[in-house]
Amino acid sequence: MVILIKLLQLMLSLTILVVIHELGHFSMAKLFKVRVDKFYVFFNPGFTLFKFKPKHSETEWGIGWLPLGGYCKLNGMIDESMDTNYLSSEPQPYEFRAKPAWQRFLIMVAGVVFNFILALVIYSAVAYTWGEFRLPSDKVASGMVFSPASKAVGFRDGDVILAVNGEKADILKSDFYRSFIQAHTVDIRRNGKDTTIVMPKDMMLRVMRDGQPPLAVSMPYIVDSALSVSAKNLGLERGDQLLSVQGKDIKNAMDAVALLKEHKNETIQMQFLRANDTLNLSVPIDSAGKMGVLLQPINKHYPIELHKYSILEAIPAGVNQGVGTMTGYVSDMKYVFTKEGADQLGGFASIGNLFPSMWNWRSFWLMTAFLSVILAVMNLLPIPALDGGHIMFLLYEMITGKKVSEKVLISAQLIGLFLLLGLMIFVNVKDIFRFI
Repeated sequence: MVILIKLLQLMLSLTILVVIHELGHFSMAKLFKVRVDKFYVFFNPGFTLFKFKPKHSETEWGIGWLPLGGYCKLNGMIDESMDTNYLSSEPQPYEFRAKPAWQRFLIMVAGVVFNFILALVIYSAVAYTWGEFRLPSDKVASGMVFSPASKAVGFRDGDVILAVNGEKADILKSDFYRSFIQAHTVDIRRNGKDTTIVMPKDMMLRVMRDGQPPLAVSMPYIVDSALSVSAKNLGLERGDQLLSVQGKDIKNAMDAVALLKEHKNETIQMQFLRANDTLNLSVPIDSAGKMGVLLQPINKHYPIELHKYSILEAIPAGVNQGVGTMTGYVSDMKYVFTKEGADQLGGFASIGNLFPSMWNWRSFWLMTAFLSVILAVMNLLPIPALDGGHIMFLLYEMITGKKVSEKVLISAQLIGLFLLLGLMIFVNVKDIFRFI
């Protein structure tokens, strides 16, 4: 059931992102009177799930079966369809190739712009609808639990974070983890004494090499509800607290999660506290290293504040979050070319796993906004077959006044498609090996 919920969220999110992206190309193409032959959500090699061409319309609308994206086929343009039949005739006024370079440039960049605008709209709408949850780090009385990479630079479990780079930190902010990793200094309180830890410049690489989040809120492992059939059969109830796993005492939820992952596909002994009684249970652990329960939310343990926004306040708040997300993601792109960064790459399974295990509209829309930013940035990469590849050639034409030949564009498109296909296979194979 958890896998199904994550899959449905992923498919719905991708559908929204593809439609909006291709709508950008479509709208700008229609503005400049370029004929749009097809508008497809998902690709359709071999066959199509659904297609429809309205009467007196020049555009065929359809749904493909391969959820790797979608396309808006512009008449007279070399794209992923590799349709070159039009090259044997003179350019027609309604063809993409017949339009000035600046119009073709705007048509190609429109998909990226629409995706970024979508992210800003979603972030603003979420801020207005649900508000913003806040938890200052100094209010986390039990402190944080740190990964080995963080402990190696001086942190200890139970440290209370007071400030990051001299500014108060909010652990529920979307950029909290990035700000912690990229910080120059972090002020902490340990055993009632305040001190400052100087962060190394390569902290991001250390965290990626470690393969764990750098820190987490210290919370007990307390069951809120049983999700899987096996957990329900064990009779676990809300409020049951995990005390030990295979005889090892559990101090916090992060330790428990790490320990359970060491016992994938095993049945292990676990001890729970229920009121004043202890329960000794044999618990089956699934292939993901989980026992199938939902833990008590953070607001059961710490004083979370809800800040509500008016419409006029929500718009700049959403814009700030969108711009911050994009600049942070662009900044992180440099790590893709490192060994540690390459190890973090993932396919559809990794993306789907980012969604919550239970349907939550706020979480769904925030993740969709984040993926929309990623799609916008990735499409700007100067790789043939992506929008960025087309934009690169158009910029060359606009600067030099020389149009790139169709032969070069066809060769570049083939190379780009080959590279993208290879990357797609690579990241999804990595997901399979992670699962195994």
